Amino acid sequence: MTDQNNKRLVIRSKIWIENENGEMVFGLGRLKILKAVHRLGSLQAAAKELKMSYRAVWGKLKATEERLGIPLLIRKKGGASHGGSQLVPEAEALLEQFNTLHKEIIIQSDHLFKDKIIAPKKQKD
Repeated sequence: MTDQNNKRLVIRSKIWIENENGEMVFGLGRLKILKAVHRLGSLQAAAKELKMSYRAVWGKLKATEERLGIPLLIRKKGGASHGGSQLVPEAEALLEQFNTLHKEIIIQSDHLFKDKIIAPKKQKD
């Protein structure tokens, strides 16, 4: 499918998990936060890399922990040079499972877009 300027169109989608109250539990933003914490070993470093405040990163992860009912991080207190954070095994599994789900949804939505939107348009032409 193309627009009037003859440019190719693509489908985009976002996914997230909510609880029964409609509150955000996990999505792409929290995925990025956990990936950064996993890679950098620090909430502060993750916040800096993501250009977010420490408070915002901490608040999002705390809300997710409360809504899931499990801790996501092991936090080591100790100040700027001795502290740090590490993902618990359940958080690592959540990262992997959500990442896999997201990739599968992208693949499926691309197929559906091609089959339901692009193909019928070509048949009319």
